[in-house]
Amino acid sequence: MKLMLDEPFKSLWAGCDPFVEVERLEGQVYRELEGRRTLRTEVAGRGYFVKIHRGIGWGEIAKNLLSAKLPVLGAGQEWAAIRRLEQIGVPTMTAVAYGERGSNPAAQHSFIVTEELAPTISLEDYCRDWPSRPPEPRLKWALIAEMARMVGTMHRAGVNHRDCYICHFLLHTDKPVRADDFRISVIDLHRAQTRIATPRRWRDKDLAALYYSALEIGLTRRDKLRFLAGYFQRPLRQILAEESPLLARLERKAAKLYARKQRYGDAL
Repeated sequence: MKLMLDEPFKSLWAGCDPFVEVERLEGQVYRELEGRRTLRTEVAGRGYFVKIHRGIGWGEIAKNLLSAKLPVLGAGQEWAAIRRLEQIGVPTMTAVAYGERGSNPAAQHSFIVTEELAPTISLEDYCRDWPSRPPEPRLKWALIAEMARMVGTMHRAGVNHRDCYICHFLLHTDKPVRADDFRISVIDLHRAQTRIATPRRWRDKDLAALYYSALEIGLTRRDKLRFLAGYFQRPLRQILAEESPLLARLERKAAKLYARKQRYGDAL
């Protein structure tokens, strides 16, 4: 069994079974799937997000593997990703409780509780009106540079997100957002993978998802080049020469995802 409890849950659950107590938490349920539940709860006036994993069964594991998908077996993936991102200076959620018990991966019971990041707005929502109301250039360039730093640092440290869309990057709004003073945090790491190094395949999947999710916010070619320079941390001429196959794949993948979105809309 693995267990980590910080306040307020360390005191709240003192002398109790945390795996029983976490199931008793109430609040707004955001997702209820077979084997996984996500909700927002409040303790002493503060908001927390709770993700509970109860095991998905061998049948679901086999179905995922046969369709070339990696199943999410528990809260351990998010816990490991949060810890690694904290170590490398990429802002993310703060975990205040984590537990895992059971050696059978199909029936493992685990949970993670993170502090609510508020007030914030997702980059998807913040940038939605950019095509009709362009932001101040210095602010746009600063946001692009920070996204390049965060994603590049993640990948170089062996973390790939697997849902690397701009909706999973939150811009903090507790004070006015300025080009020289803002903060972005990455969230929803339950599918993230943490290794010594990020395989090229998974790196490219993250980059394709990120590019696709930013297709409609009015980025110029120069904006995209700014991101590449910050992400790869190499001279732009060298990047364009050495990474041209990757850039072509990103264009094709993003176009394919966008075409699917046009066909299926929100069902995608």
